[in-house]
Amino acid sequence: MDSLSVAGATTVIGDFEDNGIYSKTDAYRKNRQPSSSGTRGPAPQRFGDNLDYMDEKRQYFVRIGEGGLLAALEKLDQELVQGGHQHLLSKKKPITWAGREVGLGQIGKINHGGQPKIITKPGRYPGFPFGNWWARSFGGTNEISETVIEFNGLTVVQVSQNQAAVVSDPQNQVFVIKNGGFVALALQGSYDVLSVVDQTHLPNKIIDHTTQAVLGYTHEVKMLSRTGNGAATQEYVVATFLDIPANNCAILQKGDELEILPAGQHYITNPNITLRKLFTKGECQTEMPTKDLFTRDQVPVSLTIYLKWQLIEPLKLTTHGYETPYDALRDKAQSILTQIIAHLDYSSMVKQRSIDPNDTLDDGSDPSTAFLDALRSRAMDDLHNAALEYGIVLKDLAVIDRQFKGDIASTMDKLTTRALQAQVEAANVDRENSNKVKKEQGALQVAQVQASVRKANADADAYAVVANAKARAEALQIDATARAEATRLSARAAADAIRLKSSADGEVTDVFAREMEMRRIEVERVAAYGDKAVFVPTTAEGANGGIQNAMTMGYAAGLGNEMRKEVVQLQ
Repeated sequence: MDSLSVAGATTVIGDFEDNGIYSKTDAYRKNRQPSSSGTRGPAPQRFGDNLDYMDEKRQYFVRIGEGGLLAALEKLDQELVQGGHQHLLSKKKPITWAGREVGLGQIGKINHGGQPKIITKPGRYPGFPFGNWWARSFGGTNEISETVIEFNGLTVVQVSQNQAAVVSDPQNQVFVIKNGGFVALALQGSYDVLSVVDQTHLPNKIIDHTTQAVLGYTHEVKMLSRTGNGAATQEYVVATFLDIPANNCAILQKGDELEILPAGQHYITNPNITLRKLFTKGECQTEMPTKDLFTRDQVPVSLTIYLKWQLIEPLKLTTHGYETPYDALRDKAQSILTQIIAHLDYSSMVKQRSIDPNDTLDDGSDPSTAFLDALRSRAMDDLHNAALEYGIVLKDLAVIDRQFKGDIASTMDKLTTRALQAQVEAANVDRENSNKVKKEQGALQVAQVQASVRKANADADAYAVVANAKARAEALQIDATARAEATRLSARAAADAIRLKSSADGEVTDVFAREMEMRRIEVERVAAYGDKAVFVPTTAEGANGGIQNAMTMGYAAGLGNEMRKEVVQLQ
């Protein structure tokens, strides 16, 4: 059986030293003293440490073990025969060609005069007249792995890991089956399966309405019962299932004793054990509005405070009768704040709205320091010490809002509103002036930037002009130098050509060649005058109109003109 479960009026909690039992009449026995030998003795008996229902030997009740359902049926059949009763297992033999079919993995049911008979062998079972069915009727088939099988007083229950079957025996004693099953035949009364519960998906969610934290899940199994002749049937709770999340716990009560039930899956069937409350041991936080408090000058004020706490010992809180840690903190906080506010003036509170652990206004120069000091030194300390009595550790406290009431409060609100309006108007004027100054500063910066841009552009233009002038001067100088060099080279070449030509002419000694050269020079000379020149002879031979001389001159002029044109085209 699971060590963290409840079965047949059994609640196994675990280590006594960690959880303990709290009694209203005895001391809180949380720490157990070690024995003289230094070793821990056996844990004391808990009010939930009872035996499992299936651990006790019962007549015609067989636990389903490693052999499965068929082995349990055979064992139950042997117990019935030894007790002088008829066989439970049928002796009919199957055939293959006709009859009612029982498949593999199934069992067949036969009603034999009101008593159950079970067929375990697969096959076909013929009816009358091929088989003895006198006072017998076929009751159908069931899968061997079905969770619940009920037939003529025979009850079969098989549950898996997350399932739990709630069963009522012939004496109306309720027990729970987990991680196993049983086969039972009730000769008087019956085994009634009230419910099969999925322990990991219980339907009822328990929520802390203050913090909205999920405390756990519950499910109640009920049984119908008739109280008398003609009386209507009523439902009674016979089992309670719990699924407690990690870091949560439940409080159980039996008489004046309390006990902690840790996180896990549990169930309760003992009517003497009551589920008191579910708690979370994690950190919780919420905002708490207080009732009207009065200052020393009788000004009513209501505060909204922030609380952060952690429940360490749930048994102490349950013993004081509080349903939640918030209820205990609320009552103590109201009492402590009432005493603190009663010693403060309205003027010392109006300037301070909240306290913060990082706030260091403790030099005494601010009138609100009294309010801060009182809350830090008294409210936090007093509420922390008071919470420890209920098993609660207070982690943080802060005043996040305060509301003054009455005529003086409304008057002060009006004055405060006017002061705020004046501050807003002054702030608006300062903001407008600041905006104007910033605007002018921006315009000045823009002008400075523009002047810098213009200066940079002028410097760039001047540099470009100087560079262009220098480039043109250098280009002219280079061009003049090139032209002078070209003229010098051309003159030198012409002089060399004339010199070479004169030297060549001087070397000619033939008379005819000299004459021909003279003629060619004469032709070139005449050609230089152009085709529109008119020559007039000045010698006597010419004056006399020598026709031969005139033709020669005209022919020479034409040749000279053609040669000039060819030279021009070549150039």
